[in-house]
Amino acid sequence: MPAPVPAADLVVRRPEGLYCPAGDFFIDPWRKVERAVITHAHADHARTGHGRYLCAARGLGVLRARLGPVPARGLAWGEPLQVGGVRVSLHPAGHILGAAQVRLEVAGQVWVVAGDFFASTLGDVHPTCDPFEPVPCHCFITEATFGSPIYRWPRQAAVADEMLDWWAGNREAGEASLLQGYSLGKTQHLMARLAQQAGGVLPGPLYVHPSAEAINAAHAAEGVALPTPRPWGELERAGAAAGALVIAPPQAQAPWRWQPGLRVREAFASGWTLTHAGRRRGGLDRGFVLSDHADWPGLLMAVAATGCEQVIVTHGDERLLEQAFAERGLATRRFRTAFGTDAAAEGGPEG
Repeated sequence: MPAPVPAADLVVRRPEGLYCPAGDFFIDPWRKVERAVITHAHADHARTGHGRYLCAARGLGVLRARLGPVPARGLAWGEPLQVGGVRVSLHPAGHILGAAQVRLEVAGQVWVVAGDFFASTLGDVHPTCDPFEPVPCHCFITEATFGSPIYRWPRQAAVADEMLDWWAGNREAGEASLLQGYSLGKTQHLMARLAQQAGGVLPGPLYVHPSAEAINAAHAAEGVALPTPRPWGELERAGAAAGALVIAPPQAQAPWRWQPGLRVREAFASGWTLTHAGRRRGGLDRGFVLSDHADWPGLLMAVAATGCEQVIVTHGDERLLEQAFAERGLATRRFRTAFGTDAAAEGGPEG
């Protein structure tokens, strides 16, 4: 059994990833290890080749949809598990289906590794997963994907209204609407949010790229309601895309885009579109500010809600966020990690 460690060392950085010495396991390791606790199924946090996986029960289906039949165990929210000298439990992060914060307790000291999370000062919640739950702790390890004061999200209902108006206008003009969204998380968010905002009656036909089929099925298995898209193969038929909304990853092959006489309006849904550079990404017609990550106020609020004394910042724009926490009297430092973007496997900056 691993020897007890001081509270300052409940989590350390090793070449394989973030390591918990008292439990002899890694959290979201980027190299192959024997025991991995996975916060969520995005490619930069969940990788193949580990000996054993532990994740939230709500995320087990999407994890296997991405990685295949890996040897994984799912924990219910808040269910305690003793791993070596550590009491481990998982708590909702609000980022995608099954996204978890990892709570670690040793000798009365509590650390929380948040992974990616969504917390909103506006009261918004992700429509396809359990909302972020503040977990009291002594040390909180936070992401910093949007760790700059410029990132402040509008209300998601207002953004969904903009998307529906854009789609309806394109439909009236006989044009196709292509909305870029990555297959895990953003595609399901878009489907659910648009259907919710439209009262279940969408402005036209909906098509979703086949790369999301298994992930959509995993959502359905967890009781997440998504609108039923039309068969993707219909888009090969001339005129089928006119008036439709197509949700697909940015790199998806879609020959129907170049059908003679068909004009395709293209948009991207991401927090990155809040900036001028993000809006002009790829020469798109529109950028919709819709993110699955906490914005600057959400990051500050989430950390404050834990009552922590120490914050470790990682994964993003760490400098400004670290400075903000230090100004609030918290002990701060950084972990350099190999976490990239949620879309690491799909070639673009998700947010």
